[in-house]
Amino acid sequence: MPEYRTDNLKWEEYFMGIAVMSAMRSKDPSTQVGACIVDQDHKVVSIGYNGMPAGIDEDKIPWGHGEGLDSKYLYVCHAEFNAILNARHGGGLKGCTVYVTLFPCNECAKAIVQTGIKEIVYLDDKYHDSVEMTASRRIFDMCGVKYRRYNGRVISVNAQ
Repeated sequence: MPEYRTDNLKWEEYFMGIAVMSAMRSKDPSTQVGACIVDQDHKVVSIGYNGMPAGIDEDKIPWGHGEGLDSKYLYVCHAEFNAILNARHGGGLKGCTVYVTLFPCNECAKAIVQTGIKEIVYLDDKYHDSVEMTASRRIFDMCGVKYRRYNGRVISVNAQ
């Protein structure tokens, strides 16, 4: 019988937990997304969440689903994109895995492929049937990037 704890977090639970916690930094009122990029040695390389680009006054940009210039989608940087940009050495992402709370869009898929990330582990795929997500899967399939739904425990943090 081991003398150490055996109920500790597994690696995937730990990394998805970091992604979930990162999502809590997002100010987006409808969709909070977090990402955690990990190398082959189980080292966290970078994290990110969806939010406005640095330097933008968030009070002057719409957070709603409006149309035209009043749509947040023209301004918000996605979690995966921010995690890639936050990595200290962009070339150091080759072979990494990204844990993300929402399946990546086609724009993030392109950035994931370009940096050499080889696997996506996602928590939710609520936009699965959209054109953007279909394009993402097509990009990943053509480039040999693996993707799979996370099946472990979801570690939630309840701020009280």
